[in-house]
Amino acid sequence: MFRTILFDVDGVLLSEERYFDASALTVWEMLYSPNYVGLQGETFEPAPVEDIIRRVRDEVFDTDRVLNFIKTRGINANWDMVYLAFSYQLVRLLSQLHKKHPEEVKNILTNQINRDVVNKIRELASGEPFEVEYAAFVPDFEKSTAQKQAILLYLNEIVKDRTGIETDIFSRSSELWDLCQETFQEWYLGDRLIQDSIGREAFQKGKRGFLNDEIPIVEPAKMAEVLKALKDKGLTLGIGTGRPTIETVEPLKAMGLLEYFEINRVVSASDVLDAEKRYPEKAPLAKPQPYCYIKGLLGKESSDDEVFGLSLPIENGDEVLVVGDSVADYMAARSIGCRFAATLTGLTGQEARGKFEELKADYILNDMTEILTIF
Repeated sequence: MFRTILFDVDGVLLSEERYFDASALTVWEMLYSPNYVGLQGETFEPAPVEDIIRRVRDEVFDTDRVLNFIKTRGINANWDMVYLAFSYQLVRLLSQLHKKHPEEVKNILTNQINRDVVNKIRELASGEPFEVEYAAFVPDFEKSTAQKQAILLYLNEIVKDRTGIETDIFSRSSELWDLCQETFQEWYLGDRLIQDSIGREAFQKGKRGFLNDEIPIVEPAKMAEVLKALKDKGLTLGIGTGRPTIETVEPLKAMGLLEYFEINRVVSASDVLDAEKRYPEKAPLAKPQPYCYIKGLLGKESSDDEVFGLSLPIENGDEVLVVGDSVADYMAARSIGCRFAATLTGLTGQEARGKFEELKADYILNDMTEILTIF
């Protein structure tokens, strides 16, 4: 009998679409803005109209083929998606520049890449004809069997294959990952809210933000009805999400859904990043690692030592249900040893049914409202 239900947010309660839009715009900006790599061929605009957003999303993620591939490999965080998509094109560019500037490129690829180094890359690439090939991402990464965060490390192998340079700079704990993460936050939160998230004003001003454009998966009143019914059954409800805290709390509060969750069991990407800073040797802790769900299960008042020290799989796994839309959620649930309910409201919708059947998910739901059928 279930006692605790832990929900993912994106693809379960709220649509991922605007997150994917912001991810694509981040890659686009970092490639074409004169504040970043500054490639020729695109005119960067910090407040693009919807038609441009749709075009950029289709191009950057190759009509979502790149997104779908990354998610099937167990990566669910948009920050990781941005990092992978941008870094891949950056590696391609540096591989081309290596022919003319071997020592400079070797130095770049064997040290951390931060904003100053990106400026140096822009100088080297100035006037150099280079064609961005978004569609090349999947064929190149299909050569590897890497899953979870190991797929980020595969970038180092691509560098060696293309340039012969040995490096280990591409990882989730890199300065370039931090730069991608902060640039994404600028897009999603906009000028008004960004300082609360990353502690500084937007580097590129003029972004409106997407936080007020959130799209619920199901009509909010219906979701509230389902969540209330679960609470009435005596169930404890929590959240484990790849969203930062502000992007989790604000929309759920506005839709009247936050009140149904125990606030000390609402665990976000902000909590994950804080834990990684306290325990860098434990990183990465983002999904598909089970940290956020374990923290939600034990409660945020629990120490990290308790989270890391919990024996997995847990003895009472049949009392805990994780509800998610992605392979990363499934992997996290299986690591914990609890039950998993897949919702078919993520990136690929009903097409995901076959994958979750293959994985033998405990339950497959058309949307979160069907969770009541489990009882």
